[in-house]
Amino acid sequence: LIYGRPCSAHNDPIEKKPLFHYLPGGRAFSIATAGCNIECLFCQNWNISQARPDDLQNYDMPPEKVVALARAAGCQAIAHTYNEPVVTFEYMRDCAKLSRDAGIPAVMISNGFINEEPMREVAAHLGAVKIDLKAFTEAFYGKWCDGRLQPVLDTLKVLRDEGVWFEIVVLLVTGLNDSADEIKRMAAWIVKELGVDVPVHFSRYFPQYKLKLPQTPVAVLDRAHETAKKEGLNFVYVGNIELPGKADTICPGCGEVVIRRLGFIVRSNALADGKCPSCGRAIPGVWKKDDAFRRGIIAYE
Repeated sequence: LIYGRPCSAHNDPIEKKPLFHYLPGGRAFSIATAGCNIECLFCQNWNISQARPDDLQNYDMPPEKVVALARAAGCQAIAHTYNEPVVTFEYMRDCAKLSRDAGIPAVMISNGFINEEPMREVAAHLGAVKIDLKAFTEAFYGKWCDGRLQPVLDTLKVLRDEGVWFEIVVLLVTGLNDSADEIKRMAAWIVKELGVDVPVHFSRYFPQYKLKLPQTPVAVLDRAHETAKKEGLNFVYVGNIELPGKADTICPGCGEVVIRRLGFIVRSNALADGKCPSCGRAIPGVWKKDDAFRRGIIAYE
């Protein structure tokens, strides 16, 4: 019903996905179909993800056309995003194969609720992955998402093993998954199992779909940022709200700001061949198109 039939197509900054350490300043040809494999009661894209294909206006866009449109638009990547690309796995996989041959990396923007075998299959063709980690308790996943936490943690370990570049986003929902203790345990798990250099983004919840709690207080986002940093994560960001310095990439070695951002816009990029210009420390990430399919960039500790 949805193969080759996306309902949405946009030319976005790749930072909007958000991917901050993957081809910064680049554009991503972003497509979505109807559907999702879980139901978050606070879904921010519910009009697409919780819709049926026949509820939406869909485009005729087979994989060959996706690649052609991305090239014509001058995009540096193709993003499967907005809804859950796992529900259109074959379409994403076939697009990724063709786009890789064309030198345009595909990126998967996902909730990570997928089995190991298909994740490894498509990872071989992807340039990067962003995983939404909804919370760090099974209770939250069960009550508010109709899903499970453990498969998502397993997916993150698969991405670690595959060596594909990935980043994590956590949408902080007011009073449900935003406690300092939960953020501390989540950050500690990431440090132990995935490494200190995995970028983690905290996003602000806004009342959407079936959940109408107050939007996340700014102070909670700021606290989550500081908690994750104290647990040892080198690259922590606050997204979809402008907090001074919280979207900048800072060298863990000397504290130099190497990439300055305003929202999803890169204002300056001082990296020299992927290294801090002040101290020469390598900043993990994919910084140029020639490295778009590199593997094993993160040094896991």
